[in-house]
Amino acid sequence: MAKRKREKGNTGKKEGPALRWNGRIDEAEIQKVNKLIKEKGIEIVDLKFNDLPGLWQHFSLPASELSEIDDPVNSIWVEGIGFDGSSIRGFQKIHESDMILMLDPSTAVLDPACEVPTLSVICDIYDPLSKKPYSRDPRYVAKKAAAYLKETGIADTSYWGPEMEFFIFNDVRFDQTENSGYYFVDSTEGEWNSGKEEKPNLGYKPRYKEGYFPVPPHDSLQDLRSRIILEMIKTGIPIEVHHHEVATAGQCEIDMKFGRLVKIADSCLMYKYIVKNIARKNNMVATFMPKPLFGDNGSGMHTHQSLWKDGRNIFYDPKGYGLISQLAKYYIGGLLKHASAILAFAAPTTNSYKRLVPGYEAPVNLAYSQRNRSAAVRIPVYTENPKTKRVEFRPPDASCNPYLAFAAMLMAGIDGIVNKIDPGAPLDKNIYELGEKEARKIPSVPGSLEDAIAALEQDHGFLLAGDVFTKDVIDTWIEYKREKEIDNLRLRPHPYEYYLYFDI
Repeated sequence: MAKRKREKGNTGKKEGPALRWNGRIDEAEIQKVNKLIKEKGIEIVDLKFNDLPGLWQHFSLPASELSEIDDPVNSIWVEGIGFDGSSIRGFQKIHESDMILMLDPSTAVLDPACEVPTLSVICDIYDPLSKKPYSRDPRYVAKKAAAYLKETGIADTSYWGPEMEFFIFNDVRFDQTENSGYYFVDSTEGEWNSGKEEKPNLGYKPRYKEGYFPVPPHDSLQDLRSRIILEMIKTGIPIEVHHHEVATAGQCEIDMKFGRLVKIADSCLMYKYIVKNIARKNNMVATFMPKPLFGDNGSGMHTHQSLWKDGRNIFYDPKGYGLISQLAKYYIGGLLKHASAILAFAAPTTNSYKRLVPGYEAPVNLAYSQRNRSAAVRIPVYTENPKTKRVEFRPPDASCNPYLAFAAMLMAGIDGIVNKIDPGAPLDKNIYELGEKEARKIPSVPGSLEDAIAALEQDHGFLLAGDVFTKDVIDTWIEYKREKEIDNLRLRPHPYEYYLYFDI
């Protein structure tokens, strides 16, 4: 880790170094942090940032290292703190490894997972030579998307409401070597354990596709989810509801209230952090892998979104189909036109496409409809309140990097509005029950991550608008996914291939 340069004899405020990085110091926010440190007896400060694929990274320092604002030259708030960018997935080469973290004081909260009183702070990433935000910092991409929306004049705010699903298991084992490859997961809720000798086996194991959503004792995770959401609320994440989901074996959903793009993406990472750590403290394990089980529903992240201008929801029209405006229909047109490229970011794993298959309530059809959950875009009609009118893009899953996924969806929607992309007529039928001839007319999502990456390679001009996504971000993403995931999986024998082919 790079050391901070300490200069003596300069105690002036808001000089040199403050302008060197982000142009200003928010003294009020930093004073709030100082107050929180004193009130909570904070001993450690944990700095968190996002790698390109979407996993939080961190390192920690003593709370005493956060200098007071009246000493700006020596303050981490001004100078930031260095780290090795070559060790982070999707970042720098070894000969250009030095990077700087700049702390965002507005994100400071008491860390919900640490026993030692710890302050959690999300950071932005800067290049130490150019003194500018790092182009591959996912949070910076999301900030640029939000800013670009304002620049277009279409709207001044976008609101986001992701529905994140996940599994909580009691046991997981997996390995891949030259001569073996396997996985094994287990859950006390799993229907496959209905006949297991558990001494005693108490039954109440949700049947496949019937986990939505009987009361306890079928739902054995009620109290655990309640503890999870209480920790989320403490960190400032507003929660609407929690419940068991459709699949057997501990599938769950916790819904956050909607919020602005960057803030909700921040919350998604804190959400996953809390779920994983509370599960571990209770001797269980949580996964946001989209399809960890064969033969039952996978986990998605249906993403609700709307645009607002001057305090008014511009997706609402009392005379429109599903009460949506023509502008909202163009937004949908952008989502549907660019869906395959979007999913390179929003359903970004090889496992994502084991969820996106017919028969498991998965939204594989690129159509839109009110109420209809078999369409990729749904228009919820629970209420006629103008403030609640939104569109729901259903193919994404929570294995994504939320900063990049939300930014890609927003850029597609903006492109739809700018170019007045007509989504066509809505499809108010159960698409899974259509005849073969009619069903063939409806385009579908990519069948694999390889197909989605190829689509992104061909269709990414809409992402480059306003310099929101840069070419190096897209090229690095494509290279990483092909070399680290697609090719590595393709090279390895699959256990089911032994079942199919060993006796040939």
